[in-house]
Amino acid sequence: MADDADGPVYYVISDLHIGGDEQLGQVDFLDELLDFLERLEAVNEDAELLINGDAFGLWEFTEIDGLEKFDVLTESYPELFEQLRATGESIPITLLPGNHDSDLAAYDEYVSRLAEYNVDLVQAESLTRRVGDRTIWFEHGHQRDPNNRFEDFGNPYETPMGYFYNTHVTSRAGRLSERGRYNWLKDLQAVTPTERVPHWLLSKYFYREMNPLLRYAVIPFLLLFNISVILAVLAGLDMAGIWTMPVETADAVFARLGLVGEVVHFVLVVNAAVAGVILLVAIPVYFVIRDVGETVDRFGISETDLTVDPDEPYVEAARKVFADRPETAIFCYGHTHRPTVIEVEDRVLVNTGTWLKRLHRRDVVAGILPPVFYPSYQLCVVRIASVSDGVAVEYEQVEKADPGAEEISLVERLLTLGREPDPELPDRSVVTGTRPEYPPDVND
Repeated sequence: MADDADGPVYYVISDLHIGGDEQLGQVDFLDELLDFLERLEAVNEDAELLINGDAFGLWEFTEIDGLEKFDVLTESYPELFEQLRATGESIPITLLPGNHDSDLAAYDEYVSRLAEYNVDLVQAESLTRRVGDRTIWFEHGHQRDPNNRFEDFGNPYETPMGYFYNTHVTSRAGRLSERGRYNWLKDLQAVTPTERVPHWLLSKYFYREMNPLLRYAVIPFLLLFNISVILAVLAGLDMAGIWTMPVETADAVFARLGLVGEVVHFVLVVNAAVAGVILLVAIPVYFVIRDVGETVDRFGISETDLTVDPDEPYVEAARKVFADRPETAIFCYGHTHRPTVIEVEDRVLVNTGTWLKRLHRRDVVAGILPPVFYPSYQLCVVRIASVSDGVAVEYEQVEKADPGAEEISLVERLLTLGREPDPELPDRSVVTGTRPEYPPDVND
């Protein structure tokens, strides 16, 4: 990290999602979080830690209500709360509620309860901080997401769509996860956007839950399915007298390969027959599906996407904040779990990412096999400080080994060879210039 800060330094994290029913209560990054907080305890600078929403997964507790959720948190993670108390004695810690821990804004008792651990809970949708002669706008970001927006933030009885998804789907996954072969269902909360959930479930079933003998028997057929479709089309052309297949040449090639050639030839023949049947059925089915789709479009049933665009709503929100508050240099948010820096005019939009496991979808190199979802961690801390030429934004990655060796099988690795993800955090960014004139009522 740079050491040229002039004035307060802000360390920002978000989307820890600590807590939840059964397996969701497991915090894979607890040691790393404790080490980070302990490091801040000894920091020798004018600093503040801001937790920008979703510190806790209060939505994911479905069998208890109200302040009882906080009691469970303190009982389950005593070392975390004691470290917060210790760190808070050295530097201020400010917590902004998100959608998953919106209860924090609904009950005033949370303010005093968190104050016992030296955490200042701000029961608001946003807050600002001064950095040099500019300001930073902080918000969690759920208000820009139609599925998680609150019309009356702080109302304990308001439940947006995301609440029901978490209480009925995510929490249920946490309770059932241990029944699987590899305890993977708890990672449902890491699947974003939610439209990917069916593909992820299919992937985990195929590569983890399916009987291994059945999986290894099916893989060769699925790998060669694309070739088989071509062969089925060529066979159809041959039967129609339009084109003649070089059968003798192909047989000679397979014969040179011996037993392997015979196996490949058998698989291709069976696959081609199956592909041919599928093609015959697919033609009328295609026209039916297209007609249904046109009917749905006429009635406007599918005009709204289920998931918020990962960037555009926040770009528009930042533009509005920058226009209303010209002194603002940075719009900082979380919620979407994607660490990002986007230049908006002469300022920047900053996403603080997540400490949860992230899943990266990768299609297989051939065939029609399910995609592979690679797990990784990007435990990132955003550091914002005034420097000589403006306001600097830097990402620090807290080191944690990726769980790939345990959660990605050899088959998955081979099927996505060369397509493994290598996620990187954004580079250092500096907002240059000085503060324009601004109204005197800015909340610092």
